[in-house]
Amino acid sequence: MADSGQFDFDKDVDRTASCSDKWDKYKGTDILPMWVADSDFQSPPAVINALQERVAHGVFGYSHASDSLTEIFVKRMADRYNWHIEPEWVVYLSGLVCGLNVAARALSDEGQTIISPSPIYPPFISSAKFAERPLVKAPVVLRNGRWLPDLKEAEKQLTRKGGLLQMCNPLNPGGTVYRKEELEETLAFAEKHDLLVCSDEIHCDLILDGHLKHIPFASINERTAQRSVTLMAPSKTFNIAGLGASIAIIPNAKIRQRFKKVKRGIVPGVNVLAFTAAEAAYKDGEAWLQEQLCYLAGHRDLLMREINALPYLKLEHIEATYLAWIDCSELPVDNPHRFFEEAGVGLSPGLDFGNRKFVRLNFGCTRKTLDEALRRIKVAVEGLS
Repeated sequence: MADSGQFDFDKDVDRTASCSDKWDKYKGTDILPMWVADSDFQSPPAVINALQERVAHGVFGYSHASDSLTEIFVKRMADRYNWHIEPEWVVYLSGLVCGLNVAARALSDEGQTIISPSPIYPPFISSAKFAERPLVKAPVVLRNGRWLPDLKEAEKQLTRKGGLLQMCNPLNPGGTVYRKEELEETLAFAEKHDLLVCSDEIHCDLILDGHLKHIPFASINERTAQRSVTLMAPSKTFNIAGLGASIAIIPNAKIRQRFKKVKRGIVPGVNVLAFTAAEAAYKDGEAWLQEQLCYLAGHRDLLMREINALPYLKLEHIEATYLAWIDCSELPVDNPHRFFEEAGVGLSPGLDFGNRKFVRLNFGCTRKTLDEALRRIKVAVEGLS
């Protein structure tokens, strides 16, 4: 499939000699790596050019965010989400995962509960473990073809007020984009149980359905703003995760100070090249992003057709992200992840997220790679019949 736009997402970039976690996992084998959430696309030319100019400067000392980066980000929130934030609410981080872990410690006290969706991106679960907080899982269930956490089920497990509610919007895995009424239901739950909220919104720019809009949890009203930490990053959007630049937006001054105190001396500062890439991406990456979304939506549509045409497998509609959460519960094998690895496709095991009967497929790749992966999956599954 040739890309008719300005940018070539079909370009086959060799990542095998780049110390790539994704590609080195299956180094020396004939297994396509479609697991960890980074894409195989070159970052926007604006990002590459900005990095080259900064490297040419030749001095790489300690750094801080430019005023222009913060201004661009504040404007981005207003323009894209009608969310009017203040510059002082912005806290820069060297990665989103460390933000989850800082929030787990800063937004809950010893003995207080952390409530997390399940299945969910593994660092949600580990952040509660590392913080030594009791964990309550809100089971993610299907509602009209969309994966959403069941907060009523989680409520049955609560024994005291206070603590932290973790959100993931868009949901990883599952790709659900929360609607306003669902965010309002989440707020009501948080208020009822006196919970602060950490909302991971790292995939917010990767909405594949044009009629949907991302709504930051904290933007609903002043009450959501005053009890929340929102985590965002350019990393998934523009494929610059290896540089490590993320952002926490924290409107409440007391929560913000506590968050900063917990990370002090533990979380390193963002490096100079990460700041450079983030600013270039947010400033000049929009055209590239829009073409990427069209390309990924085509991949999503192909996956939906091909996976659901096979016996034993089921894939619900993916509203956002480039991550397909494939139901293998009817597949007559003990270990779906190992089964597909043996077929030459390296997926993320559902067990890592909380359900061993699923696998997660990263379709942030060229159409050539996706076509070959689907061919291998089809041969393997049909061979069971």
